[in-house]
Parts: sequence; C-alpha cells; structure tokens
Amino acid sequence: MMILSAPVEYVPAGRLRIADLSRLAKRHPLVAVGGGLLALLIVLAFAAPLYAGDPLNMDPFARLQPPSAGVWFGSDNLGRDVFARTVFGARISLIVGLTSAAGAALGGLLIGIIAGYVRSFDNIIMRVMDALMSIPTILLAIALISLTGPGIAILIVAITIVQLPSVTRLVRSVALSVRERPYVEAAVCGGARLPKVLWRHILPSTIPALMVQCAIVCAEAILIEAGLSFLGIGVPPEIPSWGNMISSSRLYLSIAPLTVFAPGICLAVTVLAVNLLGDGLRDLFDPRAKRRR
Repeated sequence: MMILSAPVEYVPAGRLRIADLSRLAKRHPLVAVGGGLLALLIVLAFAAPLYAGDPLNMDPFARLQPPSAGVWFGSDNLGRDVFARTVFGARISLIVGLTSAAGAALGGLLIGIIAGYVRSFDNIIMRVMDALMSIPTILLAIALISLTGPGIAILIVAITIVQLPSVTRLVRSVALSVRERPYVEAAVCGGARLPKVLWRHILPSTIPALMVQCAIVCAEAILIEAGLSFLGIGVPPEIPSWGNMISSSRLYLSIAPLTVFAPGICLAVTVLAVNLLGDGLRDLFDPRAKRRR
C-alpha cells in the first residue's frame, strides 16, 4: 500500500533570516531604530573618503561661506569644508566610543567575574574600583596628556579607565548572584576547575547585562570625547572632531550657524542612536523592565 504525503516546502535560509529580522524589528523597535541608525552612521563615517572631500584643505578666500553646491554645509573661519569635517569627525567619535566601550567591557568582565566569584579578591578589587571612580575624567586626561602629549590613544585610555569601575560593579553583581545557583554548586562539587566554571557557567550569565552597559559606556565616551576636545585637551586641533569643531566655531555662530549646528546635531543623533540601542537591548533581555515602564 502506497502512502501519499503532501510535498514539503523548503524555505531558503536567507528568507528565514529576513523574516527573523523583521519579527525582531516589530517586537523590539528600539533595537531596530537604534541599531540601524548607528550602522548607517558607521558606514557613512568610514566611507567618507569616497564622497566627503578633503577636511583639512584651507582656502582663506572662502572663509565663512554659506551652504552651496560646492560646500553643502558652508565653510568655517579657515575656509575648510564643514560637511567634510563633520563626516570625518564622526570617525573620531565612533572610534573613541566603540573602542572605549570594548576596552571597558573586556577589562570589567575579567575583573568583575574574578571579584564576584573569588571571595578572597573581592574586597581588594572593589576598593581599587572605588579609588578609580573618585578620579575625574578631565583631570585624568590632563595628567596623561601632559605626560605623553595629546592623541586619540591617550584619550581612549583615559575614558576606558574612568568607565571601568561601572562595568566591573555590574559584572560583579551578576557573578555574586550566579555563583549561588545550584548548577554552579553542582559543577564545583563535580570537580570542575575554576577556569571552566567561570567560562561555562558565570560568563554566559553576564553577557546580556554587559551588552546593555556597553551601549551606555559608548554614549558616555562619545560625550566625554566631545567635551574634552571642546576644552582643547582631547583630540589635537588638526584632526577633525565634533568637539573641537564646535569650540573653534562658537565665536562665529551668528555668521555661520551651520559650523556649530552641523557637528552638534550629528553628536546628538549619534548619542541618541546608541541610547535607543541600549534601551532596546534592555527590553530584549529583560522584558519585565519594559512592562514596568
């Protein structure tokens, strides 16, 4: 006897991925909006040489020009293209923000897991973190720059050191709650060594909270970089940055407002995108937080 069955329809993997992404965007619009906007900013920033022109070229005869077909956002007080400098300035903010967030996340993850699981190191590590939290970012940046000179790398190091305690405290709190779970105690009783327990049981539990904290650190790092550059102790003046663009053009606000508004609006949009992504990730990993609001 032959049994006839309905034909099985195979759906291509690419279609499944698109469907999953659309479903995620509907359920968590903040992740879609924030992540999409941030991805667009990253693409535009790092593709700047293809369309933005030269941000360093000076033309004294074209100072403070209004927007036109040649210079979309006009020119600054030295005759430089404001649009080109704004686009290239996004590179600095994104590099500083993403690198500082990554450095603080890796360092805070390692230190926080050890402090939360190994009781003998907890008090020592947390007192060091308390000391780091008492150091203002501006004073630490001034101290490092006075020793080595201004630069992007020194700025990233200063911001990473200041943001490290917040990540460490978060990871430690998660590790403290996870280490008392039955499956962790069972693994320890079964003879699992410390590195294996940390890698297989403690680390996965910290990833969701760490991703949300990374978004917060990234937004704060972008604002700190802009503030330090505005004060003249961040990125060197010859490198286009939103902070030093606003600082150098603030005296010409009434004559050429786009020289200040263009980098200022881009800075606000970038921080908004990162914050939206962070809020969306929080709702994604903790649906109860969304219901409480």
